[in-house]
Amino acid sequence: MLHIVLFEPEIPQNTGNIMRTCVAIGAKLHLIEPMGFRLDEKRLKRSALDYYEYIDYKVYKNYDAFTKENKGQYFFLTRYGQKTYSEFNYKEIDEDIYLIFGKESTGVDKKILASHLESCYRIPTTDKVRSLNLSNCVALVAYEVLRQLDYPDLIRTEPESLKGADFLNQFIGDKDNDES
Repeated sequence: MLHIVLFEPEIPQNTGNIMRTCVAIGAKLHLIEPMGFRLDEKRLKRSALDYYEYIDYKVYKNYDAFTKENKGQYFFLTRYGQKTYSEFNYKEIDEDIYLIFGKESTGVDKKILASHLESCYRIPTTDKVRSLNLSNCVALVAYEVLRQLDYPDLIRTEPESLKGADFLNQFIGDKDNDES
């Protein structure tokens, strides 16, 4: 199972977007306190949109409480990582995968990172930015893991419960609906 871990998130809109991503990919979300917002905040729910009721998440008082309860392979995403997240072969893992992302302002506590150097990974960027937006990072790395695992349990076409796989067929040859 894929797990997304947010270490002391600060911005409710980012966490709301990540909640929506977790619902889309079937991942469990772990939130490590303190957080810079309350879970009942309107901005958080607005970002999660209509998916709030489907979110599988748990809140922990601190990092130690999280590690005591969750066993598996941890991947820390940090600008200090010496390897890129896409270098790892996630197919080789036979236990739960935990992608751990730090708070927007300072990341994961440096002492935690230093004690897990072999598990620190980086998203490549130029030298002009410190990092990407947190919710973008989560989506980017989570989908790389899922791509390598051949998107387990994810639907590859538009489900019939929404528009359906053949939705665009109705627009074939229809010049009035051409949006080029």
